[in-house]
Amino acid sequence: MSPAVSIATGTGSLALAAVASWSSLLLVVQGRVIPGWGVSAVLLFVSLVLRWALTRVGRLTDASKLLRKRAKWARLGNSLLIVTASLGTTWGAVDDLISNVEYRVLRPAGPKGCTAVVRETSFLVIGNGEVYAVGRTGLVLGESGSWTVDDGYRPIDAGTYELSWGQEGGHLRISGTSTDPVLHGASTDIDCG
Repeated sequence: MSPAVSIATGTGSLALAAVASWSSLLLVVQGRVIPGWGVSAVLLFVSLVLRWALTRVGRLTDASKLLRKRAKWARLGNSLLIVTASLGTTWGAVDDLISNVEYRVLRPAGPKGCTAVVRETSFLVIGNGEVYAVGRTGLVLGESGSWTVDDGYRPIDAGTYELSWGQEGGHLRISGTSTDPVLHGASTDIDCG
């Protein structure tokens, strides 16, 4: 592999790790949800191993001065991407830990393999949730809808929800209790479009 291709490959994987770490990306693999920070951690690890391997190979070849100068700037850019991805990964993991996050894949699946995935959190006296529409790829970027519930209540965990599917997509209806009402977003559409 040429040094230019090595640099591009390493930089590309680091850029993907940085984007994944700071986005609302979710990946569903065999019914298990991997949050964006988890995807970023894997990409970051792979890119660091790749970088290490390509650096060792690069030392064995004789590159031109121009290529070495470009490599210097690439190393600086890669270092910034490593810091960005590391901070995003750490931030996401700590946020999930502090907010006591639970991810759930709701059943049944909808038409054309569309699946609803829920992220529920509970912090102090507020419960929050987001629903994501996941298509056949298992990858989703961005939520379809969200809700807020009083007293940290988790309607999905408690089973106080209704999921229905039609030809065009799904509909999720969230219910609270008399003491833990839904404050915002009791109903949302799910469209894998």
